[in-house]
Amino acid sequence: MQGGKLLTVFVCLVSTVALVNAGDPYFYYTWNVTYGTASPLGIPQQVILINGQFPGPNLNSTSNNNVVINVFNNLDEPFLLTWSGLQHRKNSWQDGVTGTSCPIPAGTNFTYHFQPKDQIGSYFYYPSTALHRFSGGFGGLRVNSRLLIPVPYADPEDDYTVLINDWYTKSHTALKNFLDSGRTLGSPDGVLINGKSGKVGGQDKPLFTMKPGKTYKYRICNVGFKSTLNFRIQGHKMKLVEMEGSHVLQNDYDSLDVHVGQCFAVLVTADQAAKNYYMVASTRFLKKEVSTVGVMSYEGSNVQPSSELPKAPVGWAWSLNQYRSFRWNLTASAARPNPQGSYHYGKINITRTIKLANTKSVVNGKVRFGFNGVSHVDTETPLKLAEYFEMSEKVFKYNVIKDEPAAKVTTLTVEPNVLNITFRTFVEIVFENHEKSMQSFHLDGYSFFAVASEPGKWTPEKRKNYNLLDAVSRHTVQVYPKSWSAILLTFDNAGMWNIRSENWERRYLGQQLYVSVLSPEKSLRDEYNIPLNTNLCGIVKGLPLPTPYTI
Repeated sequence: MQGGKLLTVFVCLVSTVALVNAGDPYFYYTWNVTYGTASPLGIPQQVILINGQFPGPNLNSTSNNNVVINVFNNLDEPFLLTWSGLQHRKNSWQDGVTGTSCPIPAGTNFTYHFQPKDQIGSYFYYPSTALHRFSGGFGGLRVNSRLLIPVPYADPEDDYTVLINDWYTKSHTALKNFLDSGRTLGSPDGVLINGKSGKVGGQDKPLFTMKPGKTYKYRICNVGFKSTLNFRIQGHKMKLVEMEGSHVLQNDYDSLDVHVGQCFAVLVTADQAAKNYYMVASTRFLKKEVSTVGVMSYEGSNVQPSSELPKAPVGWAWSLNQYRSFRWNLTASAARPNPQGSYHYGKINITRTIKLANTKSVVNGKVRFGFNGVSHVDTETPLKLAEYFEMSEKVFKYNVIKDEPAAKVTTLTVEPNVLNITFRTFVEIVFENHEKSMQSFHLDGYSFFAVASEPGKWTPEKRKNYNLLDAVSRHTVQVYPKSWSAILLTFDNAGMWNIRSENWERRYLGQQLYVSVLSPEKSLRDEYNIPLNTNLCGIVKGLPLPTPYTI
């Protein structure tokens, strides 16, 4: 029961399935969130566990399944989980960010209920509150195709999740105190693969095992905090087949730059000598490279990997060219029977252009980040709740941020940042990065077409360089130093949705905003009613629920 007293017994992960009126199946889980101790970099430190696991359990689903997760918060502070890449159609109530949900109070529980409606692909979940993500609580989330929907490759022998991330040895509380005091986090202390840091020549146990001659799917997600990571496997090609929910043209790669928040699915065939091999994950675009290894073993092998590791690429021009090689597979079906390419996004007229430029400034002696001169702060009353209860004027103002940044921004306005976008309009968003660092941005509730990324500043003339045929539909986009990236999408998913930097330090310090997409009909055809188990907090605490929407 939501808001009930926390169970004192340790509840193991359970999964039961039931069919309701012969509709989409239901999967039930119980997750117990606790602190624990682990040594990812060889130093004991506090981590966040889910059912005693670090990283958390893999969540395995299929398109349109109903996923019901009862989360018990055993931490000493409020907590939320978000499901990165899931669109939560008509249901931003389940998005699990502070602009839509009251955090789960310490010592209580909350039940999420969502559907990966008309989605397939490789995703992950993580804590969205404070800096909890820096201590764990993240895990893989896969959405498989329904049996009747063809997949453009043969079934692999097995399906593996590879979570790569940068890591700090200090606790999330200590890191939060750094940022709250105006200090920066600096470079990460190490890199992890599935919560572990390996050593060349060490006695690390294999993370994955392959049978000679068989082909395996590896879902590689960068669940880190600020660093692009290059991933590669000794002696093996990786055939890219899916990224962020889209089937792509199947090219082979020696290595992949995985930017923060991004997921790739690749096929790897065990076609080399039967021995052990190193997987390598290393930081990109930092002054000093930080890396780690993990062992991939051929079944029955006890031959140690070679100490000669494949080298990482150099420079960001290589990464930009790799990004440009990614193409949507127009003939493949995704979650629906119709081919992906049947949606001709390049023929839709743009109704609005929004340009979001990085902003960095010092406010009251402390560094803040934002977009277009506005640095977001969370509110005690979640934005979505204030809007739903028709009390938004007491919590935030719409459209403090403008569609175009000022010619020169020297100061930051610090307040809730909510942009109103008209329901079902086709919008162009341009991210401009005026800094020398790599950036990655994410939009909840949607996938969009990443149509271009180029050095310099964006102008309308740049549209002639857009890929209007087979740009990949995805939910994150990287922006290279002193460069811009453009995305196109239809805002047809009613709700309150977060646009954020995937650099968690910048996001925590204000580089995010929310997009309010309201259906004028206030109909269940467009948006679900507030769930009855929703936590109410701030100025709506204890209030009766508004009149529900109807068809």
